[in-house]
Amino acid sequence: MSWIYSWLLVLLPIFAIVFNRVYIEGSRDGVKNKSNNLMPLKKMKNSKKALFCLLACALAVTGCKTQKEPAVADNVMLVRSTQTLDSLYAHYSAPGTCLLRENYPSDVEGYTATYLASEEQKNRPNLYSYLWPYSGTFSAVNALMEATKDNKKDFGNYQKLLDEKVLPGLAEYFDTCRMPEAYASYIKDAPLSDRFYDDNVWLGIDFADVYQMTRQENYLQSAKLIWKFIESGMDDCLGGGIYWCEQKKESKNTCSNAPGSVFALKLFKATRDSSYFEKGKSLYEWTKATLQDTTDCLYFDNMRLDGEIGRAKFAYNSGQMMQSAALLYQLTGNEQYLKDAQAIAAACHNYFFMEFTPEQGAPFHMLKKGDVWFTAVMLRGFMELYQTDGNKAYLDSFARSLDYAWIHAREDNGLFNTDFTGKSRDNRKWLLTQAAMVEMYARLAVSANQPL
Repeated sequence: MSWIYSWLLVLLPIFAIVFNRVYIEGSRDGVKNKSNNLMPLKKMKNSKKALFCLLACALAVTGCKTQKEPAVADNVMLVRSTQTLDSLYAHYSAPGTCLLRENYPSDVEGYTATYLASEEQKNRPNLYSYLWPYSGTFSAVNALMEATKDNKKDFGNYQKLLDEKVLPGLAEYFDTCRMPEAYASYIKDAPLSDRFYDDNVWLGIDFADVYQMTRQENYLQSAKLIWKFIESGMDDCLGGGIYWCEQKKESKNTCSNAPGSVFALKLFKATRDSSYFEKGKSLYEWTKATLQDTTDCLYFDNMRLDGEIGRAKFAYNSGQMMQSAALLYQLTGNEQYLKDAQAIAAACHNYFFMEFTPEQGAPFHMLKKGDVWFTAVMLRGFMELYQTDGNKAYLDSFARSLDYAWIHAREDNGLFNTDFTGKSRDNRKWLLTQAAMVEMYARLAVSANQPL
């Protein structure tokens, strides 16, 4: 519809000049209205005024239509997201299954996952991706559904992809041998694998989000089932909080508790069950009191049961506390939560971005090299805050970084390196990195459709 709008802008002034000349000369010729009836000009006492009112209305209608059904080609970020998703499935799909490879190129024997709790499981070669990288495709498709929710056809296509490919693949990780039921870190046909509370929280958030978009009860039931597993990982050690791994209850991590709060608050929004709100609020308060670095408002990684703090600072941890604070402000109107979210946002922008000057162009804040999926989850916090306070400045830094990455960090095969400046290349491309790029481009496509 945007081309119609552009042509109207060109033709309307010409039409107005011609009409004005005809009117002045007092021509008794007729002009056709919509029903092709002739209307004498001498009877059109206020014809000029009527004409311009009519044309203004036409422009307004055209503009509204364009906003209601945005075409993919009108949104650069959305185009990039869809192209990256296509590249992901082209290079990571495991033929004959809905599962995906962990890396491209795939090197089963030569790859060791560094993010597992069990050494035995870590050193076991696996043909397919672990749950965590696979789950990134759920978040990616969800983000595309959000970005296309005003386009019925595209939204339906992404929901079909979710229901017919993403979720059947996800079901391969669902463990019914241990109670409560939950998703294990590797497929159920393999030997039993560890179950992580944070892995399941991310899935719970995705199920809650897709329920909010579709109102289909099966998604909500899946989210509630996951919450039961999350609750089983809570106790009074260290004053509260959720463990990281069910089989190794040695620490309580921000990556379980911050998104745990977000998950609970999203369940409250979906159900209006106040018990979810209370849990979400409690997890936020526990994490803030236990794991925040009060010198810069960012969050440490974990606390061991002996009280020792793991002091690493990762983007997703602080990003999820930012999102939780923004949600709490939306739900309560308590200004302190908004101040918390804004303080975390400023700290993240200072810590996880750097001043970067390209060879051509002005300097800007560029995302530092790091785990790209951590960055994508941090973006969720910035998006939630933007929906709350309307400050788009931080999103502009993300957009500038991803614009640059598209040109400098993207390979000819459509896959991305982790260094957005393009100065270094990765020999192996991780599945979760590519899913994170799909998600970020899609989320920025949403903000691009919203006015400043």
